[in-house]
Amino acid sequence: MARVVVTGSSGKLGQAVVTDLAEHGYDVVTVDQVPPPPGQPGQFTRADLTDLGQVVELLTGVDDRYSGVDAVVHLAAIPAPGLRTSGATFHNNVPSTFDVFQAAKIAGVKKVVWASSETVLGLPFDVPPPYVPVDEEYAVLPNSTYSLGKAVEEEMARHFARWDPELSIIGLRFSNVMALADYAEFPSWQADAARRRWNLWGYIDARDGAQAVRLAVESELKGFEAFVVANADTVMERPSADLVAEVFPDVEVRRPLEGTETLLSIDKARRLLGFEPQHSWRDVVGHASEV
Repeated sequence: MARVVVTGSSGKLGQAVVTDLAEHGYDVVTVDQVPPPPGQPGQFTRADLTDLGQVVELLTGVDDRYSGVDAVVHLAAIPAPGLRTSGATFHNNVPSTFDVFQAAKIAGVKKVVWASSETVLGLPFDVPPPYVPVDEEYAVLPNSTYSLGKAVEEEMARHFARWDPELSIIGLRFSNVMALADYAEFPSWQADAARRRWNLWGYIDARDGAQAVRLAVESELKGFEAFVVANADTVMERPSADLVAEVFPDVEVRRPLEGTETLLSIDKARRLLGFEPQHSWRDVVGHASEV
């Protein structure tokens, strides 16, 4: 049984990741500063990820509870701009991620998966994207201190991979993570295309985000790779081509858009990870049109 450390395990995405990994036979070590929800599988350890020594212990063994791990999934972070001051956000998120990367190097852990962010694509798109669907092919365009931190983390990952050709270090650029309860709000967005223009009407069901994490852990990819991770559809009932024509009329559309397909391209994740979203808000909100 492979042992995986999951940081940020008490968060919205973290809970889904822990559940998915446990259901697929992984031995999960959960790490957070917030206690786990009742019944969460795995062994819980409270840790400060800005302390490298604590992170090294997490990836080598904590007392007699376990010894050695096979992979680390790093989701812990201040999860969005504006929740804390910009300085506090940067000084928490970036050092924590460095510590995870460095601890993995020290511990000899060759599989690292961590939460990058859709924000590096240029969100909130006050300046329109270079083209749609957006993908991983253009240089990162951070527009907040939060997304700047994610861009720095991706650059760090690139060099950690350069130092160790056996390392697999995968950044997942998650879209706006949604739990089932969040879907109740989706109908309120339908009348105004501008309400969700800030991320090209994207989202990721937490369960599908967890699927992407597991597939990244199981992949045989080496080196650094970044993947956009979004659901296959948008948050809107209107066709994606109509949304782009109204809100971003001057943006290049690189291929025909079908129905309500995502404008955050998941083609790379499909191709290299085998990722295919299994859940949609349309399955929950009864009056929504089919995908």
